[in-house]
Amino acid sequence: MVAYLTLDRLLAEPNIKNMSVLLRADLNIPIDEQGKARDISRLTQLIPSLTALSQAGAKTVILSHFGRPKQDDTIYSLAPIARILAHTLDRDIGFVEACIGTQAAQFIHNLPAGGIGVLENTRFHAGETQNDPAFCRALASIGQAYVNDAFSIAHRAHASVEGIAHLLPAYAGYALAGELEKLESILQNPARPLMVAIGGAKISTKLSLLNRLLEKADILVIGGGMANNLLAAKNLSIGRSLVEKTMLDEARAILNKAETTDCRLILPQDVVIAPELAPCDNPSIIAVEQMPNDMMILDIGTKTTQHIKQAIEESKTFVWNGPLGAFEIPPFGKATHAIAEHAATCTRQGKLVSVAGGGDTLAALQPAQAQDFTHISTAGGAFLEWLEGKSLAGIKALEQTHISA
Repeated sequence: MVAYLTLDRLLAEPNIKNMSVLLRADLNIPIDEQGKARDISRLTQLIPSLTALSQAGAKTVILSHFGRPKQDDTIYSLAPIARILAHTLDRDIGFVEACIGTQAAQFIHNLPAGGIGVLENTRFHAGETQNDPAFCRALASIGQAYVNDAFSIAHRAHASVEGIAHLLPAYAGYALAGELEKLESILQNPARPLMVAIGGAKISTKLSLLNRLLEKADILVIGGGMANNLLAAKNLSIGRSLVEKTMLDEARAILNKAETTDCRLILPQDVVIAPELAPCDNPSIIAVEQMPNDMMILDIGTKTTQHIKQAIEESKTFVWNGPLGAFEIPPFGKATHAIAEHAATCTRQGKLVSVAGGGDTLAALQPAQAQDFTHISTAGGAFLEWLEGKSLAGIKALEQTHISA
């Protein structure tokens, strides 16, 4: 049962025409040095909600952050993103260099019925990340309704995500509701065996997740930089590889817990090594027990890759977050790409339900592979916290609004 009000409920309001609707999106998209978007998936997923609101005659004004500015730094302005959004939607999109106050209010007043605009970066105000009540009230004062349509930021207790939802009639947009419904349908009671692959650089950011997955998954693969911590905790040399030395006790605890659960833990058996993180034509592949002290682990080896592919064939559901090697630098993405292709193939053949989430994970997938996965989530932190079973601040706020409605 849906525990929040959806956009359809708002669209059914008799006074929707000319209503000022504040829509929280995630316009924090990757931009190259020429100012072009490298990935517009977070923009295209807004199209259903924006189109429906526009057709209903609402004035839709987008709230979003961009980057992590320390002040009103123009390099973090949303003006370029507004232009990219206009191109994506093939329509006029207004922009104003404010997100609160008289300037923002006048901008909304001047929007025509069905118009769409973008307000300036909410993080230009310290009150955004602090969820400051005064800033929440300032945001709410310029709108008549609030829609959250960004699952990727739903875990943040920020003013434009959580605080504002208590001050205005609040609804879940089509993208947010669709993401939650998809994840719940796939992962609430997943087809088993359930296999989860977790990569990335730091074990400290995913420690509680790993502990939870040892209880929930049937097979758990740990790769990337965080696997180095577990290898080091087993008293294996990792040379000059990335490692969080202060996390070795926690890594040992994970290894010990794995022995007491029914979850099969897969760690690198062999690794791809090089003297530095730089393009390399012929890197060496060695068993983890043979790691020299003057080299770096930059990818998992062929034996480990084959082991993981075999585990995928044994599984019914596969969840993946984080690359298993330094995929940005060739050839250290070879294993990640091979595993992605194998999961995509098994999904195409109807043998596997596959879910991938997180920016780095999506960047590591080739377009064809991404299309063949059962579900691709643009969320990173929110995806992981949902997977862990945590309550997401933005979703909880929508649910509380539903209760009080």
